[in-house]
Amino acid sequence: MTEPVIPQSCAVLTAVLSAVDGNKTIAEADEMKPDTARIQKALDGCAKGQAVVLKAGGGHNAFLTGPLDLRAGVTLAVDAKTTLFGSRDPKVYELRPGSCGIVDASGRGCRAMINGAGVAGAGVMGDGTIDGRGWAKMQGKSASWWEIAEEARKGGNQNCPRILVLSRCDDFTLYRVILKNSANFHVAYSGGNGFTAWGVIIDTPKNARNTDGIDPGSSSNVTIAHCFIKTGDDNVAIKAGGHVSHMTIAHNHFYTGHGMSIGSETNGGADAIRVTDLSIDGADNGIRIKSNSGKGGKVTDVVYEDVCIRDTKNPIYMDSDYAHFGRAGDKLPWFTGIVLKDVRVEGGGKLTLQGYDAERRLGMTFDNVQFDSPKELKVRAEHAELKFGPPPAGMKFGGDDVTVMATGGGRTLECGAKFVPMPSR
Repeated sequence: MTEPVIPQSCAVLTAVLSAVDGNKTIAEADEMKPDTARIQKALDGCAKGQAVVLKAGGGHNAFLTGPLDLRAGVTLAVDAKTTLFGSRDPKVYELRPGSCGIVDASGRGCRAMINGAGVAGAGVMGDGTIDGRGWAKMQGKSASWWEIAEEARKGGNQNCPRILVLSRCDDFTLYRVILKNSANFHVAYSGGNGFTAWGVIIDTPKNARNTDGIDPGSSSNVTIAHCFIKTGDDNVAIKAGGHVSHMTIAHNHFYTGHGMSIGSETNGGADAIRVTDLSIDGADNGIRIKSNSGKGGKVTDVVYEDVCIRDTKNPIYMDSDYAHFGRAGDKLPWFTGIVLKDVRVEGGGKLTLQGYDAERRLGMTFDNVQFDSPKELKVRAEHAELKFGPPPAGMKFGGDDVTVMATGGGRTLECGAKFVPMPSR
C-alpha cells in the first residue's frame, strides 16, 4: 500500500462564510448564501490530475454547498481549518419534487452532498472537514435529518442526503479528510474497481441512525487504511449485492458503531477479503457477517487477523437470519472459509455463530482467538463447523448441528497499544 498524495491545485477558492458555535454550523443569515455554483464551476474547469482547493482566508473558514458533481481525474481538496457544510435545505437535494427530507415507502429521494458517476481517478482529500449537519433542523421543517430517521422506525424509509455517493468511479481516493454528522451514510462506493480511503476520520454520534461510515459495494480492489471511524451504524459495511472481492481493511481504529460488517446483501458473493490490525472499542458489534434468505449468497475466503475488541456487545456475530427475515426467500446465505487469527476479546457480550441450515453450515476457524472474560460471554451456535487452535479456556461451543475440532496452541496478543483515543485536528 502506498500513501496517496494531494495533487497540485488548478484553483484555490477562499471562504466568504464563517463557522460559529465552536465551528459547529454557520449563522442563520448565511444559510441562503451557498457556494455550490462557484465550487462546481471550478470542478468543471479543472484539468485532470489537479485539485480544486477550498481554503480559509480573510477571517473566514466555511463553505456551504448543495449537491456537487465530481469530474474525472479531478480532486476536491478541503484545506486545514476549513469546513464544507452541507445545506439544510432539503429542496436542493431533491431527486423529484418533494422527495427529500420526508419519510415515505421508497426512500432514496435525495442526492448526496458530493456525487460521482462514472468518473475515474477522482478524489476528495485534505486536512479540513466536511460536515453534513445531520443534527440540525431542516429549513422549512420542524425536524432534523436524524429525527426523521428515527421517525422511520415506525414504518417507511427516511429520505436524507449522504455525504459521498460514488458509482462506477474507478481508482477513487479519499484521503485524510474529516467527515462528520452525515444525515445518512458517510461514504457509499459501488460498481467500481479501485477505491482507497487512507487516514480518514469519521466522527458522528452513536445515536445518529443509519450513518454508516464507509460502505464499499459490488466492487473490487478496495483499500481502507489508517482510518478512525466512530458512527451510528456500521463502521465499515461491505455490501455484496454484486460480487465483491480483493478488499483490504488494514491499520484502522473503530469506536462506537455496528462494527466491521459484511452484508446484509451477500447475494452477489464475497471473497478475498482481508481485515488486519484493527481495534474495535465500545461498539455494538465487532466482527460481523449478516444476511438472510431474502438477499443471501456465499461469503468465503475472509480472514481477520491481529484484531482487538473490547467493551462490545456482540464481539463476533455471524448472523444468517438478519432482521429475523425467516425462511421465505430463495437467496440463501452461506458463510464458509471464515478465519479469525490472533484475535482478542476483552469484556463480556454475546457470540453468535449461526449457519443457515445443514447444507449451508457456518465454516469458521479460530486460530489463537482469546476471550479474556469467558464467564461473561454467552454463546449461540447452530449449523456450524468450528475449528479451534487452541480451544478457548472456559468456553463451550455446543448447539444444534455444531461440530468442534481442536488443534494446538498460540501466543498472547497484546492489545493495550491498539486502543487509542479518537484524534482531533
